[in-house]
Amino acid sequence: MNLSIVVPAYNEEKRIGRTLEEYCKYFRGKKNELKSFEILVVLNNCRDNTLEIVKEKKLKFKEIRYLNFQQGGKGFAITEGFKDSLKRNNELIGFVDADMATDPEAFYELVKNIGNYDGMIASRWLKESYIQDEQTFLRRVMSRAFNFIVKSLFLMNYQDTQCGAKLFKRRVIENASKKIYLTQWAFDVNLLYLCKIMGFKIKEQATKWRDQSQSKIDVVRAPLKMFTGILRLRILYSPFRGVINLYDALPEKIKLNHKLIR
Repeated sequence: MNLSIVVPAYNEEKRIGRTLEEYCKYFRGKKNELKSFEILVVLNNCRDNTLEIVKEKKLKFKEIRYLNFQQGGKGFAITEGFKDSLKRNNELIGFVDADMATDPEAFYELVKNIGNYDGMIASRWLKESYIQDEQTFLRRVMSRAFNFIVKSLFLMNYQDTQCGAKLFKRRVIENASKKIYLTQWAFDVNLLYLCKIMGFKIKEQATKWRDQSQSKIDVVRAPLKMFTGILRLRILYSPFRGVINLYDALPEKIKLNHKLIR
């Protein structure tokens, strides 16, 4: 099978080099199990040296591809990566965070176990999962509260929608990438909810995961952004979608806290 792994990257100069090295070396060792693989880095509004590092690694590993956009946002980056991956004969398409919280061996568990499922998502909250260097108490509380809200609003029984390692068969991406909304803080939920609506079978997989101390998440503002993003998404998938459309049509100067409601 042909595998494409999308890596969204925003100012990742300190981490992207190691991630590309370890993923490329590991998956080169899986040539008997995979026909081919590619690592597609999607740079979104980077202001640092990320692009130069990616170019340098590409000289060493022919499996690396990259896209460079001025527009930012993880959801935007992954969606553009999906569209590009579909241009080639990739049978499995997934994404992983650039910070090595999920190492290549853990990602390969998704590949190995996808079987008859349409997709696999790594989960930090299953009892079989191994978490090294756990998150702070505040971030764990925030994560569980977010999960409770997602379960309540979307009736999906996943224990962890936000782990940054997911894999899907081509047909899922072909359908979902045409319909997904670019709601940054609700991208993963949007993708999984589309899978539910379209009847795809997605399995939650226990994983090995490591918290990264250089995380860019603002633990003060992030909970509000996450909540408003999820609320916006729920309204978009309801008969009240017009409310969001009307809000988006308002002049910028009269919108309340516009950036938080995106």
